[in-house]
Amino acid sequence: MIKGFLFDLDGVIVDTAVFHFQAWRRCAQKLGGDFTEAQNEELKGVSRVDSLKKIIEWTGASVTADEFEALMVEKNEWYLELVQELSAADGLPGAMAFLQQAHARGIKIALGSASKNAPMILDKMGLTPLFDAIIDGNNVINGKPHPEVFLKGAAALGLNPEECVVFEDSIAGVQAAKTGGMSCVGIGTPETLEGADVHFTALGDTTPEELVARFNV
Repeated sequence: MIKGFLFDLDGVIVDTAVFHFQAWRRCAQKLGGDFTEAQNEELKGVSRVDSLKKIIEWTGASVTADEFEALMVEKNEWYLELVQELSAADGLPGAMAFLQQAHARGIKIALGSASKNAPMILDKMGLTPLFDAIIDGNNVINGKPHPEVFLKGAAALGLNPEECVVFEDSIAGVQAAKTGGMSCVGIGTPETLEGADVHFTALGDTTPEELVARFNV
């Protein structure tokens, strides 16, 4: 029986990808290179540390450990400047209603995000009261596609993996969910999110009732 929903944040509930792209591009340019939207797609669901490692590799730059840490801090500061104006109006189509319906139905809800800024974003959108647990980049060692973030989310809800459905928009997130033994809803296309059990373009394209019935067959 499905009793819990585990949500990624960016690309599922809210789209802050454009802000990440702008901040990462600023990092790349500071390193003497540039950063494309196609490369940005490769960073979906990837931790900040691993994302910066990729950008350094792409730009061919060489940085010291201290410079690496400074770039991490700067990127986050640039990103935070951009997301200050987020509100409930910035939720992706149907996301707010879907979360409210799941909460009203008594389904346990957790966040499983690589972002260390996830709690701040949920607060700005007024969504924090709907979540029973928040597992983010501050709570895990291993980034997706390792299943740690979702396994910790299920544990925080007091559920077994097979009792949970994960909602993801990245292939790394889908792989994390399936490796962790959970059902997975891909927010995207079958071509880009191979391995997800079912696909929708947005949370507004389905309902909690429909999904619980589908996975409880």
